[in-house]
This record gives sequence, structure tokens and C-alpha cells, in this order.
Amino acid sequence: MKRSKADVVSHRQSIPELRFEDQQLSSFAGLVVLQALIRRLDLRGRLRGCFRPSGGRAFAPHLIFLWLIVHLFIGYRRLRDRDFYHDDPVVKRTVGVKYLPDVATISRSLGEADEFCVERVRQLSVDLVLERIIQEELPRVTIDFDGSVQSTQGHLEGTAVGYNKQKKGRRSYYPLFATVAQTQQFLDLLHRPGNVHDSRGARDFMQTCFETVREACPGVQLESRMDAAFFDQKILFALDDQRVEFTASVPFERLVALKGIVEQRKRWRRLDDTWAYFEMTWKPKSWDRSMRFVFLRQRAAKQHKEPLQLDLFAPRDYTYQYTVIVTNKTIGAQSVARFHHGRGSQEGIFADGKSSAQLDYLPVRKLHGNQLYTLAAMIAHNLAREIQMTAYERERGATQKRAPHWQFESLRRLRQRLIQRAGRLTRPGGKLTLTMNANETLRDELTHLLDTQIAA
Repeated sequence: MKRSKADVVSHRQSIPELRFEDQQLSSFAGLVVLQALIRRLDLRGRLRGCFRPSGGRAFAPHLIFLWLIVHLFIGYRRLRDRDFYHDDPVVKRTVGVKYLPDVATISRSLGEADEFCVERVRQLSVDLVLERIIQEELPRVTIDFDGSVQSTQGHLEGTAVGYNKQKKGRRSYYPLFATVAQTQQFLDLLHRPGNVHDSRGARDFMQTCFETVREACPGVQLESRMDAAFFDQKILFALDDQRVEFTASVPFERLVALKGIVEQRKRWRRLDDTWAYFEMTWKPKSWDRSMRFVFLRQRAAKQHKEPLQLDLFAPRDYTYQYTVIVTNKTIGAQSVARFHHGRGSQEGIFADGKSSAQLDYLPVRKLHGNQLYTLAAMIAHNLAREIQMTAYERERGATQKRAPHWQFESLRRLRQRLIQRAGRLTRPGGKLTLTMNANETLRDELTHLLDTQIAA
């Protein structure tokens, strides 16, 4: 419909008078979708079994942890931020309480957490991801591993000063995460202080992850991609013995003989305009078995750091960047390279987890309390993925880079579009009703998400 300028421009620009009344108004009407998902997964009941009995306290630990998941899901970071929505009726209904706990109660509950509840919650987080993998009947499951720094300014329990690229000298945790490439979810984590190497405890953790998935999904083909920090013959041999297909970057400084092999090579097979390769089955002197090594070189423009003469013609020089991948896969070298380079998608999971679910925040001084907060951030991220996987069909099949089967929206984007919506709870005719603005796009999307959760 075409409108005139007079119809569009408004001259009513007076600032309205503010009035605050106790009404059943919500700023997060879209949480009704998460409420339906929590009911479908029986998350409240399953969390109850993860914590010890509350001893008659008004707020049981499992309800406080469920509130923490919702708190992160709607975009808040600090525990004190709960004061800005403590009376929101939709938030309270999603958690399943009449009153939200105050900050002192939340902090005390996190401070009293122990290893028992942390391990039970961690196992529940794994089970939720496995249920989706089982439902999708995936023939292949790609599990990637990498560490991520969680920095702090204080002296929190279990932190240590270690490698911290962005905040040098700060104490931190350095947990090792396992992620599933097909669903873009966090599968599990190994919590560690900040002064450990990437490979610290990695072999046992990786084996546990693969055994857990294989036990839940018999017959599934497992595979993994690792950077040079995980290059260790014990890890590689263990994965090979477990029949896990893998690729791993090889650090040249660990195997000096690789430099001579590359220098002596005269013929490289072309992959495309940029990449070339050759491969060989080779056994380093310290190893007791040989493996397949794929040598790659990338043609890249050489960087000139001297002053530029913009008025003159400067020819572009090219150089080569070399990469070596060790693998037990039997597919072609080009497929191996694409599969291995696809591991970069894991950085997107970390980015979304930190920017949208506050995965990098540490709220309390106790180790187990911070571990629970990290697990709540992982679950909040995974639930956002679960909502989208339930509502939409797969948009792509298996690719060489193992791209996710769905075109996921980040939790932040999902929150902006659907969750942070004004609504009002009323009971016309005795029936509980949540009323929102009559926006057709919002109505169609929100009802679709809610209907699919109820139907599932």
C-alpha cells in the first residue's frame, strides 16, 4: 500500500509520562517456546536427580540451575542482572516458580556445589546431545576437540596463569571442549586450570567421548579433526585402535625429517589454483607403526613490509605455505584436506557460546560453582540449536567439510527476533492467554516453533 508523506510523518513528539504498575507484563514472551522444550525434555525433572536433596530449602538447587540456564538464554551475564526481570511472569513460569531466587541465594547455591552435582549435570548435558544424534540417525558423527580460555581478574579457585593471548598474565581456566560438527552443539568438556597444554588429559577424554557416542549409536562411523597441539603418537594410535577416522596437523618442529622430505620433493600434484599436494606412508623413527602423511602447499602472495611506491608498478611475488596432515582415512587427498580444514567451523561454536551464552564468564570464587555456570552456558547454547533442529528440516546433507545439516541462527539472533518480545498474561474466560503485538511475521514464526515443540 502506497502512503503519502502526510500519512507517514507524525508531529506528535511529546515525551509520555512514565507510570509503573504491577501488571502481568513480560519482556520475554517468546520464552514460551523454551518452556515447551523444557517440558518436552523433562529438563526440570531430570535436573532434580542431578543435585542432592535441598533439606527443606524454599529454592531447590535444580531450580536455581534451571533459572541460570534461562538467565543465560535471555541474554544476561551477571547474577545481579536478575534484579531487572525478577517479576517477569513468563520467566517465572519457564523456571516453574512463583518467585525468583535473590542473588544471595543464587551465589550461596553455586558456592555449595560439589563434584557430585557437577558430574551429574555434565552427564545430563551429554545425554541431551546424544538423544538428538540418535533421533537423526546420523551415519557419521564428527567430534572436534579444542581448548578455550576463560579469563578472570581475581584469584578464583582452580585458576592459574598460563597462555592467554588476549589478556596476558591473567589467571584463567582452560577447559577442553568436544563439539559435534553435524549439530553444532557442545558434547562434553574437560575442566582444567589455565596453565596446562592443550593435550593435557586429552587422550582419556577423547576416548571417553568416542566410547559414549558409540555406545549410544552402535554402528555409527566416528571421526575427528585435531590441530597440531593434539599431535601425539599415543593419541593417534589410540584413535586408530578405536576405529575412529581422524586427521591431525603435524608440527614440523616435532618431526625434523619432514623439512627434508618437503625440500627434496620436485613434483607436486595440483588440487586447484592455490593448493598442491603429495602423500606418502611414513614411519618416524620413534614410532612403532607407519601412517599416511599428506603434504600440502598453498600458493600465497608474499607480504611486502617496505614502503610502497604507489605511483610505480610493483609486481606481486608469491611464496608457498606448507602443511602436513596425518590421517588414517582412505579417501582422496583433496577430500582429506577439505575435511581437515572444515574444523574451523568449531570457532563459530565458541564465538556464539561466548558472545550469546556467556561461556567466558566466571561468576563466583568456587571451582564447582564456575563449572556449573559453564555447563549452564553450554546447555543454553545447545537448547537454542535444539529448538531449530526440531522446527526445521535439514537444509544440507553430508559435505566434505562436515558443515552442519541446518543453517543455524545464533542464540543472539534468535533472542532478538523472537524471545525478547513484549507480552501480557491474562485469563479471559479462565483460560491462561499470552497476548503479543499483532505482527504477522512474529505470529507465524513463533506459533510454528511452539507447535513443533508440542507435536514433538
